[in-house]
Amino acid sequence: MTEPRLWCELVLALGFVLYALFGGADFGGGIWTLFAFGPRAEEQRDALFDAIGPVWETNHVWLIFVVVTLFTAFPGGFAEIFTALMPPLVLALIGINFRGAAFAFRHFGRQTRRELPLSAQVFEVASVLTPFTLGTAVAALASGRITLVKGKPVVDLAAWLNPFTVAGGLTGLAICAYLAPVYLAVRVSGPLREDFRKAALWAGLALGALTTLGIPVAWYQAPLFAHRLLTSWPMALVALAVASGVGTQVLVWYRRYGPAQVTAGLTVAGTLGGFAAALSPDLLIGQLSLTAAAAPRATLVAFLAVLPVGALILVPSLGYLYWTFRGEPNPEIPPAGSEP
Repeated sequence: MTEPRLWCELVLALGFVLYALFGGADFGGGIWTLFAFGPRAEEQRDALFDAIGPVWETNHVWLIFVVVTLFTAFPGGFAEIFTALMPPLVLALIGINFRGAAFAFRHFGRQTRRELPLSAQVFEVASVLTPFTLGTAVAALASGRITLVKGKPVVDLAAWLNPFTVAGGLTGLAICAYLAPVYLAVRVSGPLREDFRKAALWAGLALGALTTLGIPVAWYQAPLFAHRLLTSWPMALVALAVASGVGTQVLVWYRRYGPAQVTAGLTVAGTLGGFAAALSPDLLIGQLSLTAAAAPRATLVAFLAVLPVGALILVPSLGYLYWTFRGEPNPEIPPAGSEP
């Protein structure tokens, strides 16, 4: 594969998957702070906030990477996508900003024992809003509802809010909710670990049900996408996702949390990889191909030439952060329920 455009497509898909794996787990932590359960609900929230703390800003590097790749390598697609999908993308941006502000207010409020009212609730709601709206926007690319007239997208509510895109939004939520407890189970112990084990098992079942339900929904709402999904490469990736998902459930059931992190990541990578493979060779299915959206060859070559230089700086730094962080409680923040 020597064509620069094809390499840029792979880079874009890789960034998309990495954001889901790392940023998705981050959002999933926020989702489970909303749905914390049982007598240790407050302990669950504290463990989730401790895990999110060092990486909540860092994970958005992958989203920035996806956006930069899109407008550099596929500028025609960038313009059409952000015009057609302005409403859900603006909602996602609002969610990201409110989530970050609420997290910061809660963090420093706990340090000073003067936590602002509703900061945790805003964080939780924004953690649900953002992956849902991003999921609807991504699904809209494959829905066939976005149409171009004289090269310009027709902005239509039905383009991003229909049964297929809603299923995509719910799948985005399920991916986030699935990753967080699997990742966190290795960072806690005792009864708290059992709580996250239960959460991981339920989230795995929910993700499996939603992705299975998404296929008949796609047949009726996005037939071109559904037809492509059942071809060789997309189906191979879907099969990987199914096998990895079943394997993760078995590993979590038998409390093998280390290997479960790997298989959970493969489940998400296979799910999103299958989606991307079925969408290809289009960026807007049936309307705009990746070839038509691509920048001139010289731009693509320059982008690919610069990419390894940035990766030499970024990847080791992020690898060190992810590898060394273990999610220990912050000693500067008092435990929930402690007296001021």
